[in-house]
Amino acid sequence: MKRISYYFAGMFFLAFGLNACNNATNPHQKNTSALTPDTTVHYPQEKHLANVKQLTFDGDNAEAYFSFNDKMIVFQATNTAWGSHCDQIYYWHLADGNMKDTIPTLLSNGLGRTTCSYFLPGDTTILYASTRAGGDACPPVPKKRSDGKYVWPVYDDFDIYVANLKGEIIDTLIKGPGYDAEATVSPQGDKIVFTSDRSGDMELYTCNIDGSNVHQVTHQLGYDGGAFFSPNGKMLVFRASRPKTPEAIKTYKDLLKQHLVMPTKMEIYTCNVDGSNLKQVTHLGKANWAPFFTPDGKHIIFSSNFAGTRGFDFNLYMCDLNGKHLKRITYDNTFDAFPMFSFDGKKLIFSSSRNNRNKHGINLFIADWKP
Repeated sequence: MKRISYYFAGMFFLAFGLNACNNATNPHQKNTSALTPDTTVHYPQEKHLANVKQLTFDGDNAEAYFSFNDKMIVFQATNTAWGSHCDQIYYWHLADGNMKDTIPTLLSNGLGRTTCSYFLPGDTTILYASTRAGGDACPPVPKKRSDGKYVWPVYDDFDIYVANLKGEIIDTLIKGPGYDAEATVSPQGDKIVFTSDRSGDMELYTCNIDGSNVHQVTHQLGYDGGAFFSPNGKMLVFRASRPKTPEAIKTYKDLLKQHLVMPTKMEIYTCNVDGSNLKQVTHLGKANWAPFFTPDGKHIIFSSNFAGTRGFDFNLYMCDLNGKHLKRITYDNTFDAFPMFSFDGKKLIFSSSRNNRNKHGINLFIADWKP
């Protein structure tokens, strides 16, 4: 993630509604023409999920990731009731239940915009990206474009920091110039993968857990990001755009010069940690993103709107590493994304707009995973 930077979840939810796409022949579609207030936490078709519980109940909450001991989560949120008006990082002990009446612990300092937090080995520190070096204010969101293009900002002030669970910054792990964000940690705790535009394009890089030995992983034109390690730490899964036509290439390069990307066409890819054996997994069209390996390392779970009737109705899907045996996992009619499995493989946490009673919010849900 990351993934995609977090701010994107809410923007996906809003913007794709303005950019609806239809495919009446798709067998995965369902009738969503008559929307009613959604009070559903668990849909009966969601056979791989059990004991679904809602953790947050207001604001935009996303990219929740487990600690190595599976007892805590770290995530980012914009929630005025918590005092955060611009994406900030929080952590929560799962044994404390949900956050309906309790404010989680703020780990970022409330300045700038933050994204893509992840526990480091030992579960006493986390990493996250922040624009704090560029100033205290929340950086502006791009204005609606006259050409109708939906774009994400890639803030060049994003650097990756390490903080303890008191919120104290103890290290600047990865620093620009340019965009450095979307960092995640290998299950073995020895490597980090992140996205950077230091080469002039949005590419994946790995480094040691202390930030040393930075290695460029991807080299093809397009936005590579939202990467995660396989359970054995030998592979990466990520989402990428791949502009092919002269017009698409020009548009991509022109936007990148403005620190912008257009995320409406992305597919899932895998490669070895060193960048070898690069493979495109999905060929679904539209936006396929937020991938994560299943606990056995044999499948990929991800979010997609390829079957949607309105463009912003994202659900979770699962497929083999070669893209075959595609299976739908969630059945919400608006937005499900950012899945992560617990390290013991028993839980799935994800973000969803289900049970929002027609409010424009994204919340965290946790479920038992049934393979």
